[in-house]
Order: sequence, then C-alpha cells, then structure tokens
Amino acid sequence: MPDWLQHLLQLLALPEYGLSTVAVVSFVSATLLPLGSEPAVFGLVKLNPDLFWPTILVATAGNTAGGALDWWMGWGTNRAVERVRHSRVHLKALEWLERLGPKACLLSWLPGIGDPLCAVAGWLRMPFWPCLGYMAVGKFLRFLVMTAGLLHLFPGGWFGVS
Repeated sequence: MPDWLQHLLQLLALPEYGLSTVAVVSFVSATLLPLGSEPAVFGLVKLNPDLFWPTILVATAGNTAGGALDWWMGWGTNRAVERVRHSRVHLKALEWLERLGPKACLLSWLPGIGDPLCAVAGWLRMPFWPCLGYMAVGKFLRFLVMTAGLLHLFPGGWFGVS
C-alpha cells in the first residue's frame, strides 16, 4: 500500500479522528455514491459512548451537506436540460413531488431513493433552505434511531467485540 494512503487511513482511523471520519463518510454516503455511514457512526459511538450526541450531530451535518450537494446537482441539471421526456411513472412521481414540495425531503433518509430525491428537489427548483431543513430533520431522526437501535441490539459491539 502506498505511504500516502497508509497515512490517510491512519489520519481517519477511529477513534482518534472519529468525528472527522464520520463527517466525511456521512457526506459521501449522502451523495449518489453507494456508501453507508451507519457502520462509522455505530463504531465511533461504540468505542466512545460519551461522543453519542456529537457523533449524531456530525453525521447529520455531513449527511445533510451531501443532500445539499445532491440538490445543487439537480438544480444544475435542470438548467442544463431544457426538455426531458418522462414515462408515465416518472410524470406521476414528479407530480407527487411537486404536490409535497420541500416536505418530500423528509424522505431523504431512505436508502436508495433518498439521495436521488434531493437531486430531484433541486431539479424541480424547490426552495433550497426549506428542503435543507427537511433533509436535516429526516437525516437526524435516521441517525438517532439507527444508532440507538444498533446500540440496543449489539450492546457488546459487532459480533460481541467491543
């Protein structure tokens, strides 16, 4: 392994740089890239129980920032593409999103559809700040429920290793 990569991995290692790792992983996982942030969040909280709330808040902020990037990508796509043809299913989904407005971004926490939903909200030119607020609420509740649930299900850590 190259020295620079080894050094980077050491910098991001849990728990010494845990919050920064959670921030980066949460941000990247909220973009359209397939990556989950729950293992990093759970791992840091398991290793440092006193960092429960800071971890939840950092994960929420990172994930919300990634959702904001998705929104801006969608907004930019709308500007770049004047006309797009949609199937009947797509048209119904767009009507549903337009009817819900920024509140649809509460569903940004859903795996598989949450991140593209943020991009579509930008593409539809929904108001940025209300969308960001709803994204933050949805993502905060996701991290809170997921982390608390995992701590309850795995009190000894993953596979009994703490």
